[in-house]
Amino acid sequence: MSNDNASAHPAHRYDAEIRRVIPFYDAIQAETLDLVCSIAGQPKLWVDTGSGTGALVERALSVFPGTQFVIADPSEAMLTQARARFSGQSPARITFLAPTASEGLSSLRPGLKAQVVTAILCHHYHDSAGRLAAVRGCFEVLEPGGLLVVFENVDCDSVKGRELGLIRWKKFQRQQGRTSTEVENHLARFGTELKPVRIAEHLALFRSVGFSMAELFWRAHMQAGFYAVK
Repeated sequence: MSNDNASAHPAHRYDAEIRRVIPFYDAIQAETLDLVCSIAGQPKLWVDTGSGTGALVERALSVFPGTQFVIADPSEAMLTQARARFSGQSPARITFLAPTASEGLSSLRPGLKAQVVTAILCHHYHDSAGRLAAVRGCFEVLEPGGLLVVFENVDCDSVKGRELGLIRWKKFQRQQGRTSTEVENHLARFGTELKPVRIAEHLALFRSVGFSMAELFWRAHMQAGFYAVK
């Protein structure tokens, strides 16, 4: 864990490093924007929790010109990077919350109701109780019919599947120029600092919180994307 956020990378290096670690990182963002556009159209209010440096919101601004974005992250260092990214942007488009995780959204901003909440690669640091609280926190700030989009590192259904998945993940990172030590240190986080669960567990969790539907819509390597409608 880096010393200023939950990821493996310091906030000021996050944008440069994440693409060397997560396969199809840009595709994950593109798929998120396409899904929101397809299901929610042009939402009035979109909360990006675990927003990190704000890269997803930056891509979304031009695609959703009538949308107001709320940026939330538990790391002040990440929020500092995001504020710098949007220093020239009108406050009418982007609002920053004080440092908070997903489970704290509704208590930090009572009455907040969004048509879209995104949580991209941020809930897999939680244990089962923490993940439940995080998803419930997203549910609480969505209006009826609202859309939640989640991407996470996920576990496999078998021990052998996990073994093979980690072999591919190691190969990917080495192809991006990461050293053997960097790769081994990162993969050692899987199941320790990173606490991924299986796809079926994600879908069951969304439904248990109260979402009327939940679906897997994207998977590659050890990452998966889900959406749920309140």
